[in-house]
Amino acid sequence: MSTYTLIATAAMGLESLVAKEVKALGYECQVENGKVIYQGDHAAIARSNLWLRTADRVKIKVGEFRVSTFDELFEKTKALNWEQFLPENAEFPVQGKSVKSKLYSVPDCQAIVKKAVVERLKSHYKRVSWFEESGPLFKIEVSILKDIATITLDTSGTGLHKRGYRVGQGEAPLKETLAAALVQLTNWHPDRPFFDPFCGSGTIPIEAALIGQNIAPGFNRDFVSEAWNWIDNSVWNRARQEVEDLAKYDQPLNIVGTDIDHRMVETAKGNAVEAGFGDMIEFKQMQVTDFTTKDEYGVLVGNPPYGERLGDRMQVEKMYQAMGKAFEPFDTWSFYILTSNEKFEELYGKKATKKRKLFNGFIRTDLYQYWGKRPPKLQ
Repeated sequence: MSTYTLIATAAMGLESLVAKEVKALGYECQVENGKVIYQGDHAAIARSNLWLRTADRVKIKVGEFRVSTFDELFEKTKALNWEQFLPENAEFPVQGKSVKSKLYSVPDCQAIVKKAVVERLKSHYKRVSWFEESGPLFKIEVSILKDIATITLDTSGTGLHKRGYRVGQGEAPLKETLAAALVQLTNWHPDRPFFDPFCGSGTIPIEAALIGQNIAPGFNRDFVSEAWNWIDNSVWNRARQEVEDLAKYDQPLNIVGTDIDHRMVETAKGNAVEAGFGDMIEFKQMQVTDFTTKDEYGVLVGNPPYGERLGDRMQVEKMYQAMGKAFEPFDTWSFYILTSNEKFEELYGKKATKKRKLFNGFIRTDLYQYWGKRPPKLQ
């Protein structure tokens, strides 16, 4: 079976988590800025799309070469084996980006790559006219960085953060991939309590439940490469069967999400039902300072308002101070707070055990980690 160079793209700061997931699937990989590169067959394409929680997309690298002129871009693109991927009726839009390169006009680069692929396919399929493009979708991307062009095919379609369970959302929803990353960056195990006091539309608790029961994040959606004629349906059937076989539906969970806005609580409940966790996750209206629990050794993950807008800042900073006081009595719990507020530790009243830089969209944030006492070892 053919082997391909696969690229799992990742948001800045999440590359090491994506690499860990790729390795867990059984593939050796190398990490670069914004991507994880590995070799894999058709099964790897299906399994990567179904299982990667923190990656944005899975792409096939069709070619990589140095370019400094449009002629070079055309000839080197045309020299690639496009017929190996694209059937005669393929729909193949071309997207592009260019950073620090001589060929900086992205529309021109896109048009040239498109023309080169057409010429290659015309020659292979013995066609004199343009193609109808009425068949399956193959999204081509030409990405030029410092005069190195990388040409890829997107196997995912809609970004992998779109799990298929979100029927409603708030004003600034957290991406599912980042939510999964936040859970994975904690010391949480499914037999411990999990709490999110700013649950919004429920993304962090739902991602925690998926992780807790080892349910593949892509179980509830389709991928563009499922329509490709050169990946046999049996490959996808086997990959989906593996998802089913490895799920731990019997794993009990103690996951609670709260929010001050009752409308968001209702939205979160609807999303949890869609994800299959209607009875598993408890959502309720509550303000963060009312946090209390009899449970021990739990994990709290919060993505509070950051106070980015000037008018909100004072209110948010007061809330951070109140949070520090509210959480203080629960010394067996671990607290993980994501915020862009650089004064967070000072306001919270305690230095973090560890800080990790992450990006929430384009906002640079830190994950402040406060580790609780370790549970006693079982005799």
